[in-house]
Amino acid sequence: MVSVGITCALCHSTVDDSLTEGIGRRLDGWPNRDLDVGAIVAMAPTLQPLVDIFGLDAGKVREVLLSWGPGKYDAVLLLDGKAFRPDGRSAATLLPAAYGLAGQNLHTYNGRGSVPYWNAFVAATQMHGQGTFYDPRLADPVTFPLAAKTGWDDKRDAVDEITPKLEALHYYQLSIPPPTPPTGSYSVAAAERGAELFRGVAGCATCHVPPLFSEPGWAMHTGAEIGIDEFQALRSPDERYRTAPLRGLWARTKGGFYHDGRFADLGEVVDHYEPVLGFTLTAAERSDLIEYLKSI
Repeated sequence: MVSVGITCALCHSTVDDSLTEGIGRRLDGWPNRDLDVGAIVAMAPTLQPLVDIFGLDAGKVREVLLSWGPGKYDAVLLLDGKAFRPDGRSAATLLPAAYGLAGQNLHTYNGRGSVPYWNAFVAATQMHGQGTFYDPRLADPVTFPLAAKTGWDDKRDAVDEITPKLEALHYYQLSIPPPTPPTGSYSVAAAERGAELFRGVAGCATCHVPPLFSEPGWAMHTGAEIGIDEFQALRSPDERYRTAPLRGLWARTKGGFYHDGRFADLGEVVDHYEPVLGFTLTAAERSDLIEYLKSI
């Protein structure tokens, strides 16, 4: 083997297990939370390209790759070289969903750019396709020292195989609807009660505005506003976190919630926001709100 073809579907699709576990009809746009990208890359015959960029030995590079774990990837690592959080955990983030993007402005957890921006970025800098990518924000040698080193802020290959494909790819992505929760996967009556809490006392709809379940406009917030650290936000030019769209939330529960999976389930998410947003729910109300989140 001398090369491997990589497509968007590698990370952003899975199967419905209709034949057996891991085999079935393809589900485009679903994050592949079983895929261990880091382990696959670590098996490469040589890691010299990464060694050259990071200035580390192959053993250390392999250690970084193996720290990601299933369902995670670090697209910013080749820009800023920050492999680990201050607490020692991996800086990799969960693979996001690529469905339900119609009507959404910014893409990715920290809103680095639009959907076609991200497609061009990944194709040019992560998948190493031949083409054009331009983002002068990445030329900042303090925030993005490796991007400044590689010149990926202004990548222009002699042959452009990327740009001609961006329009059709974007059009297709916008056509992928969020998946509908399976019948029986949540309580309809409880979800109806939870909807009132979502729009009312819990205040969720202030940011997750129905029916987009994100904010029209610039859906960005500081870590302080949502009660978390700023680490991942500071790895992005705008230094903010995006208000994640919630439709199809049930289909991306594996691996946890938030950009790094820090909350194991929806109960932990609700518990986190109670003191942050200043609301109080009874045990029954908390359960109803969770059922509504599962129904979106």
